[in-house]
Amino acid sequence: MSWADAYAVARDTAKPLAAELTRVVEATGRVLAAAVRCERPVPAFDNAAMDGFAIAGDGPWTVRGRVLAGRPADGGRLLPGTAVEIATGALLPDGAEAVLPYEDCRVEDDLVIEVAATEDRPDGRPAGDQTGPRRKRHIRRAGDALSPGTLIAPAGRIVTATVAAAALQAGAEQVLAHRRPTVTMLVTGDEVITEGSPGPGQVRDTFTGLVTAITARAGGRLDISRRLPDDPAALGEALHGACSDVIVVSGSSSAGAADHLHRLLDEAAATWLVRGVACRPGHPQALAVLPDGRHVVSLPGNPYAGLVAALTLLEPLVAALAGRPPAPLPTATVTGPVRLMAGGVRIVPIGPAGDLAAAGPVGLHAAAVAGALAVLPDDWTDGDPAVTLTVP
Repeated sequence: MSWADAYAVARDTAKPLAAELTRVVEATGRVLAAAVRCERPVPAFDNAAMDGFAIAGDGPWTVRGRVLAGRPADGGRLLPGTAVEIATGALLPDGAEAVLPYEDCRVEDDLVIEVAATEDRPDGRPAGDQTGPRRKRHIRRAGDALSPGTLIAPAGRIVTATVAAAALQAGAEQVLAHRRPTVTMLVTGDEVITEGSPGPGQVRDTFTGLVTAITARAGGRLDISRRLPDDPAALGEALHGACSDVIVVSGSSSAGAADHLHRLLDEAAATWLVRGVACRPGHPQALAVLPDGRHVVSLPGNPYAGLVAALTLLEPLVAALAGRPPAPLPTATVTGPVRLMAGGVRIVPIGPAGDLAAAGPVGLHAAAVAGALAVLPDDWTDGDPAVTLTVP
């Protein structure tokens, strides 16, 4: 299968997972299955937009108390000729007609006197045109920003921290969001260790961290990572027992003596969506669906090829399950010498300026330094644009 078709299959085949009511404070990163609307006015009550004095009628005004944010406005209705000292955001007393900022007044004993246009202001600024309480009231009325029913965020929107904060401000405590996809990571190979310094013939697990990051970026969550020996019975048991939406298997993806995944999936009556991709590296990658609906993503055991496969199949699959709308991949102008793959694509690291970076057979160091990969078709020429993939 062509690389573009494989990416499209992973992106377009899966349907969003079921929606569920979720507390707003726990919904960040999830996708809204229904619009969020304002449930209470914003602001929820009349309040002061400045620090100063809430006043009623003409001045000077007799000060009769103080109102701080978060406190009730005690003392009843504000009568003409009276004032209360008030903090920004504090509940406005009934009867208040304006807030006179500190810098627009002076206080003598218990009287508040508005600074005239001919007087220097208490904050040291020179006299000049003063707006006065009649021209600028410095009051935020209930519902000035939002009224109940106003759209906060549409269905399909990812809940960012700001969306969550806006929903809470508007009175929403729960939202209807798609369930976050879960992923199980099965790292196969007798040679793989998960901690410590590798001995002769051993390598460290480099897949769990990459898959965790790519899964999270796509809106999912890695539930568990297990290391398995090159044993078909162990792999078969792990596949059967994995309770996540997606199972990622690193290694065991080719046709060698220790590669058992394809046979096990055939025996499990899995449906193959992708079984090999015309790309270098990452040719043996695959995507299948088990009869119960769980997806299996097969990553080549080579770390760089596995990274390519995870960006090609895992990330768009998890994003689709999370309900994220498909978006076109970015492109960039790419320059430099490269050996292209006839009939397929070569996927290589590129720097911020689009310059090609040399990547060896393992290649993770080059990808880490470069920060992005370019997907180069066999008709690409130096200076042409190309699709790019951002490494986690």
